[in-house]
Amino acid sequence: MVIWIIGLSGAGKSTIGQALHRHWKSFAANTVLADGDEIRALFRHTDEVAYTVAGRTENSRRIAALCQWLDQEGINVICPVLSIVAQHREQLRRTLSGYFEVFLDCDLENLAARDAKGLYQAAREGRIRNVVGVDIPFPRPENADMVICNNHPFVDAEQTARDILAAAGIHP
Repeated sequence: MVIWIIGLSGAGKSTIGQALHRHWKSFAANTVLADGDEIRALFRHTDEVAYTVAGRTENSRRIAALCQWLDQEGINVICPVLSIVAQHREQLRRTLSGYFEVFLDCDLENLAARDAKGLYQAAREGRIRNVVGVDIPFPRPENADMVICNNHPFVDAEQTARDILAAAGIHP
């Protein structure tokens, strides 16, 4: 089973993914966290080209392939990722033993206010390019199994993790 957590930078994907990993792994040892940022670093896909639409598409293809392989090996995967390629998500939905898509919906105003990585301000000031939601469109997922609004205030990650597991039909 793969739980794919989608949202813009700062929406809370990694935080909720980590909480979900702790909860799920507590009763299913065959569970891994494949965070999009960590996978990008693992493949050393961190140069400027990596953040273009083409680079993001390639990263998405790699992450999807990794999730398919882990799923075939009987490993549960939590994948928090900024996912702009709907075709990759639909392929996963068709080919995995189980796929549950969570969209962390957060408006740009709230994201810019929290902006932990400084991406939105740097993009507005023209210091960086290729920021999804600013100069790269973010196509809202149309087929998410669960949508969570994570504007101000933040949702509680621990409770949200429990809610995701319950909605996905995963129980200890």
